[in-house]
Amino acid sequence: MIHPTTTTKDSGEAWDALEPYAQVIRSLMPRAAAVVVFDGDGQLRWSSETTTGPDLVGLIDETLFAARTDHASPGTLRLLAGDVPVYVFWIRSNAGQLIAIVGVVCRAVGSAEGEHRPFSFVHSLLRPALECLRRELIARAAIDDLSNTVTTLDRDLALLLAEFAGPRGGNGTDGADDLKAILQSATEHLGCPLAALIVPEKSIVQMRTHGENPPDRQLVARTHRQLLSMAQMRREPVIINQLQTGSAALQMPYRILSCPVRHASGRVMGVLAVFRNEAAPAFTERDARLGDVLARRAAAVIESSFDALSGLYTRPAFEQRARAVLAGADRNARWSALYIDSDQLHAINDNFGMHVGDSVIGQIGELIRRRLPPGAFASRISGDRFAILLPSAPEDAATFADSLREGVERLGAAQDNSRLHVSISIGVAPVEPGSVELTHSLAAAEMACKAAKDRGRNRVEVYQTADVSIVRRFTDINIATRLRAAIEEGRMRLYAQLILPLGTVGHDRPHYEILLRMVDEDGETFGPDRFLSAANRYQLMPTLDRWVIEQTIARLRPHRELLASAPAVFAINFSGQSLNNEEFADFLLEQIEGSGLPPELFCFELTENATIANLARAEVIMRRLRRIGCGIALDDFGTGLSSLSYLRQLPVTMLKIDGSFVRDILKDPRSESMVHAIAQLARAMSLATVAEYVETEELRSRVAALGVDYGQGFAIGRPLPFEEIMEELPVLAAASPVCCPVEEALPQLRTGSAY
Repeated sequence: MIHPTTTTKDSGEAWDALEPYAQVIRSLMPRAAAVVVFDGDGQLRWSSETTTGPDLVGLIDETLFAARTDHASPGTLRLLAGDVPVYVFWIRSNAGQLIAIVGVVCRAVGSAEGEHRPFSFVHSLLRPALECLRRELIARAAIDDLSNTVTTLDRDLALLLAEFAGPRGGNGTDGADDLKAILQSATEHLGCPLAALIVPEKSIVQMRTHGENPPDRQLVARTHRQLLSMAQMRREPVIINQLQTGSAALQMPYRILSCPVRHASGRVMGVLAVFRNEAAPAFTERDARLGDVLARRAAAVIESSFDALSGLYTRPAFEQRARAVLAGADRNARWSALYIDSDQLHAINDNFGMHVGDSVIGQIGELIRRRLPPGAFASRISGDRFAILLPSAPEDAATFADSLREGVERLGAAQDNSRLHVSISIGVAPVEPGSVELTHSLAAAEMACKAAKDRGRNRVEVYQTADVSIVRRFTDINIATRLRAAIEEGRMRLYAQLILPLGTVGHDRPHYEILLRMVDEDGETFGPDRFLSAANRYQLMPTLDRWVIEQTIARLRPHRELLASAPAVFAINFSGQSLNNEEFADFLLEQIEGSGLPPELFCFELTENATIANLARAEVIMRRLRRIGCGIALDDFGTGLSSLSYLRQLPVTMLKIDGSFVRDILKDPRSESMVHAIAQLARAMSLATVAEYVETEELRSRVAALGVDYGQGFAIGRPLPFEEIMEELPVLAAASPVCCPVEEALPQLRTGSAY
């Protein structure tokens, strides 16, 4: 008899509805007392009785080894206590794999009934029923597998739709929540108790656990260096189902799927790793594909929410994060906003090139990331300006700010070039208790930062209500007042920057762009980024434009004999404000025609946006200048929205490709394609092209290969005082033709910024 126990039958879909087979077996074997079915691992799946004794379960366990090793045998006869016969049948798949064990328990045979029936006889008797059962189990297993596959595909599709259904990062979100959701998807869809996202250059280390007994998070700390190195080397998902290492320190009972997080350029910037216990199923190619999808999504979120140069939040993501944090903060908590502006970055760009300036911005961003206390976060809000939200009172925030200022000051000292001085000015302002918006606090911090600049730079100022009028006076009036004084007192200076032919046939004359500098009362020279904003705001641009034109012609007139053959071209900018002045066109023509200089000597530059905004006036003045022989350049080409539709209409002779495209051509295929397309378009229209911000020899070679005619920037020449350019006129006049040798004749020329 079968002795009762707590073991009960456990059926799955493939093991349901086996009662008919039990009835068939009983009809063929009237002595059958019970029918039980175990799976290939010896687990009870179905029983005709409500309970099954441990003696029967133990007997089945004993037959497992024989079932797995003796593939030719269909089963065996075993006896339970009390001389109870159990006929054990081994059910195999078409491939010979053990898929089930059927046990038929019969009543004990009395002495008058003779011996038990032999196994071969019972097997031949039940073979048709067992074969039907075999086919039933195989079919049901196939259906279950198909159902699981469809379910898995549905879940995969749901994952893809969830990840790509809508934009993330920078659209009402700061990106952090999106990254958490991606990690949650990784743990749930890939069936992993631990997932980690590590992006060192953005200071991102996020982890997500799943299940009741997740792994220790120290597992990530122990493996992150190896995973990052492997991502850098392999650049594709990697499956580690069995860790092969001789180091006991690195041995761990986990399977790992590592997926690189790639920048849009293809550069690996981090890794998404998921972990499974070694007893869990091995990772498959399907898992790798899903992991790669999640890694790509994480990269998209990071790129839209984090600034590429500094690794800090973008401004929209920063503002969204601030709103979320302040809305959930305790009303009595103290918060402070910091506004950071680098000092004289334009001087670094002028003297060392834009690439050095970008490097400084990146180093400041890295320093901010490393110094941020818990709960604080930061953003590069524009150009060389940064913002930080600190969970502290203004007094403590000022202490932090001063420590940050000292750290930035040491960045310059760490450079090889002793002339590179780096510093920042910081404004600190409190966030009003209960406020959920950062706008007013950040504006106050910005005013305090500007006060720090006006009071000597490289310092920290805390916003005080009593200082508001002073800060406003400095920011709105002081620069314009100083600019007017500089014009009246003769403290404006002309500079020129070389624009060199890149070897294209038909373009052999060098150009010089006329630039403007202001000298303050202390003798310090400032670039246009310090005063052009005030000049535009207070309508001083027409005055500056006329001064530049008059002074350029006055400096060139004494050299008109050398310039009679126009050995060079001088490019002069004028603004949209001058374009709107009805008297400006007549003034300009009178200056040129009365100068005694060949009109071919001049090329006048208008920005693309100013031209499109004043199209009718621009076309009139351009045609008048072209009729007398002057050149016309469209500056910052590629930044306007409607330039191509008007290009045929305007009599321009040169396109100056905006530096934002040129600087990125070595790392951004789209920028390279844009420059190449502009060069081809210009050539088809018989227009010359200039690439701005050519900061390195590699850039210079590349823009030349793309078909650009002229280059301007660090690799060509830096801005020099106009008088020094005039000293080279004899060389320019004697050179025939003037091409690349001009650069060899002027070895002292370096680089600078554009006026």
